[in-house]
Amino acid sequence: MPGGIHGSMMTPACREQEPSVEAVAPWKSVRRTLAVVVLGWAAAAGTGGVAYLTLGSEWIPITVGVVLCLAFAVALILLHRALWLTVLSSVPALFVLVGAVQYAPEAALELRGVRENVVIVADSAAGTSSNNHRFTLRTTNGDELQEKLGYDGDVWVPEVGDRLDVIRDPKGDVPMEQADDVDAAGRMGGLIAGAAGWTLIAVLAGWRGHVRRRRGRGESLLLQLAW
Repeated sequence: MPGGIHGSMMTPACREQEPSVEAVAPWKSVRRTLAVVVLGWAAAAGTGGVAYLTLGSEWIPITVGVVLCLAFAVALILLHRALWLTVLSSVPALFVLVGAVQYAPEAALELRGVRENVVIVADSAAGTSSNNHRFTLRTTNGDELQEKLGYDGDVWVPEVGDRLDVIRDPKGDVPMEQADDVDAAGRMGGLIAGAAGWTLIAVLAGWRGHVRRRRGRGESLLLQLAW
């Protein structure tokens, strides 16, 4: 009897120490995951739309894109309740950001741009230590273009006398680019690849987050992120 009474008295205490399991409906986790996936594609499309509306002002879509990428990262943390997938999502985020920002201006150059074969006749950085080159260009008929071709860097820098194929915007909204650097389809491909990468990561985060919630011990989100 004493042993039986002792055992029955210990059972509730033992049960109180057992980790509680949070009941999470699978469809609720699916809805959360779909919401994060939609947010990712909306961030990519929104950044591209802003880039189209603000041609010639790259800092605006870059700023918007960074903010939207951070919003996706926060949503991913809340979905996954851990950090490592969010860190991994920074790789496709770069594809999304570059593709969304660069697609609109390069598509505009491909659609309405004027292709010119030019020769470099002057370099604003000649004789200086600056890496910000602004090239004066002359067309095959001898006319100098008013617009300068910008080139920032010290690797593979064109030199005075070199011939280039460039594409310039007759409206002046988009800066002139070397023809070989204009690849709107490639930018769109990078954008889609980045968004697809986000989708895969969001699905994995949704599954992992569902498992973590099912095994939850009531700890705060900050404590969970440490694991």
